[in-house]
Amino acid sequence: MKSAVAWVFIVLGLMICHASADTRTIRVFVALADNASQGIAKVPAKIGNGDDAELNLYWGNSEGFKGVFGRSKSWKLEKAEADPVPEIVDRRTYKHVSQDCRIIAEAWRGKNIRECLEAFFSALHSSENSLVAFIGHNGLMDGAIPISGLSAAPQPPDAVILCCISGRYFQPHLEAAKSRPVLTTTQLMYPGSFLLRDALEVWLRQGSRAEMRMAAARAYASNQKISVKAAAGVFTRLE
Repeated sequence: MKSAVAWVFIVLGLMICHASADTRTIRVFVALADNASQGIAKVPAKIGNGDDAELNLYWGNSEGFKGVFGRSKSWKLEKAEADPVPEIVDRRTYKHVSQDCRIIAEAWRGKNIRECLEAFFSALHSSENSLVAFIGHNGLMDGAIPISGLSAAPQPPDAVILCCISGRYFQPHLEAAKSRPVLTTTQLMYPGSFLLRDALEVWLRQGSRAEMRMAAARAYASNQKISVKAAAGVFTRLE
C-alpha cells in the first residue's frame, strides 16, 4: 500500500514538473522614457521622468505596459515588486487566463537604458524564455553596444523589439544570438504596449509572423488614426 501511495506522489510530481516545463515565459524589458538622459523627442515632463514608473509614457501611462496589461482581460497580475534592484523601478508578473504562459516585465530607469539593453541581449542568449521583448527608445541610436560574446542558446527565444527602426539596428545582435525576430520596426514610431498585447495573442496561438505584423498594424492604425496599410509599413516584413 505504501509503495502504491509513493508511486502516486512520484507520478503527480512528474506531472507537475512537466506542466511547469511546458509553461511559456515571456520577458519584457521596458526602458522608461527619460527626457533628461535619452535622445528622444521631448515629451511632457510628467510622462518623461525616467525615475517615475507610475506616470511614465512606457509604463504607467494608459498606453504603457502596466496601463495596457493592467486593463487586459486576457492577462491577470500575479506579483508586483517595487524597486527589486536599483536599476529597476517595478517588476510585474502576469499570467494568461487561457494559455499556459507568464509575462515577467521590468520597468528600467531611463538613465539605465544601456543596462536594460544589455540585459535584453543577454536574455536573447538564454533558453529560459520563449520570447523576449524590448520596449522604449532605441538606445542604439545614442551609442553602439558591443555584440555579446555569449554562445547562442540551444533554443533561442523569439524576439519582439518595439522602438524606432529596430529591424536594422538590432539585426546584428539577433543574428549573433540566432534569435528569431517576430516583430520589429522599419521607421520612427511610437512603441505603445498595445502593440505587444495584440501581437502576443497571435504568437500564443502559433500564428505566423505575417499575422503578428498585421495585428500590430491594426492596433497602430487605430491608435495613430492612420490607414492599416500605412501602419503596416512601420513593421518589418519578416514572413
